[in-house]
Amino acid sequence: MQAQTLPVPDRPHHSAESDGCELEITVLDSLAPLEVRWRELDRDNLNSLHQGIDWCMSWAKAHVNPLSIVWGRLGAETAFILPVEINRFHGFRTARFIAADHSNINTGLFTTRFIELAKDLEPEKFAGLLRRALIGRADLLLLQNIPLEWRGRRNPLALLPMVQNQNHAYQLPLCENMEATVQQLNAKGRRKKFRTQLRRLQALGGFDYVAGGTADEQHKLLDRFFTQKSGRFQALGLPDVFADQATKTFLHGAIDIRERANSMVGLEMHAIRLKGEHDGHIAAIAGISRKGDHVICQLSAIDESVAAEASPGEFLFWQMIAGQHGKGVSLFDFGLGDQGYKRSWAPVETEHYDLVLPLSLRGSVGGVVHRAITRGKAFIKSRAKIYRVAQRIRRAIRV
Repeated sequence: MQAQTLPVPDRPHHSAESDGCELEITVLDSLAPLEVRWRELDRDNLNSLHQGIDWCMSWAKAHVNPLSIVWGRLGAETAFILPVEINRFHGFRTARFIAADHSNINTGLFTTRFIELAKDLEPEKFAGLLRRALIGRADLLLLQNIPLEWRGRRNPLALLPMVQNQNHAYQLPLCENMEATVQQLNAKGRRKKFRTQLRRLQALGGFDYVAGGTADEQHKLLDRFFTQKSGRFQALGLPDVFADQATKTFLHGAIDIRERANSMVGLEMHAIRLKGEHDGHIAAIAGISRKGDHVICQLSAIDESVAAEASPGEFLFWQMIAGQHGKGVSLFDFGLGDQGYKRSWAPVETEHYDLVLPLSLRGSVGGVVHRAITRGKAFIKSRAKIYRVAQRIRRAIRV
């Protein structure tokens, strides 16, 4: 496909009025040609793990969606990579981030140089360049769950048309030790709850905190998670987002993403395993990812058939958070979605936004539909009584 270009002032070397460089965008149908450049961008810990090449490869191997990898360049230098796939969303042919439905934070992959230069980009021209590069491939470019600013760095995608996503993310900054970390919360209540949970688990015969382990053990824990989560979804009258085999294959592949030297872990399973009378029973299970000093809880499940009164899910979070101290982790992220346990743990709330860029007349309709649905969901979620009624209605419909 013919590349699209846009003049970009080269501020670090020349004034905006003098010489400059051209932003060129090409769209590729596979990941392989960019692997070397992609891994270079992966080294920047503020570029999300979810746009990392290993994460995207794991998804692409398990799914058959057409790929449209958006590659921006400044001369011979890579400026950014936006890993996009084409699928149906709200009934429209849509270009979305790879594995969008299983991502807790999306940033795209940008060089620090382009991030600086982007301050002088004209938003309309940037949007036009993306539109011309992708036209014919999809009707709508929809890149979801993007923080406009992440840990002090402004995302260049913030120049483009956005709508605030109905879901926010919740984070807990880690201090020098667990005692200092819980001081950010209701420390007295949090410690009291932990001691109560510990006593109840010990009364049942004790427990093992399972953290990591061999690859075979990790894969078995992930399969146990799928079983537990399926039962939980069924009890709540919700669709099982992990039900299809391709998604399970993708997550099993994510377990094998382990670049310890670069502090990168695709997916690592943790669990509370009971001893005594219920020996071997997995009461709570979770999967976390790490890039740099940022850890994200990607998934979690509980089995309330045993030890429900001990709140094993909450207890597991204490163990996971405590275990990150002394390992160079600064931020424990509970991911997207407003839930009570997240608010009780996380003093930091991060707003996410969706980039909504129509690529055709039909895409303009799709953009209006997405904005309306997103704003409707945000309205409902911001009103607790309405939200509870909506949840009851959804469960009744599914039954």
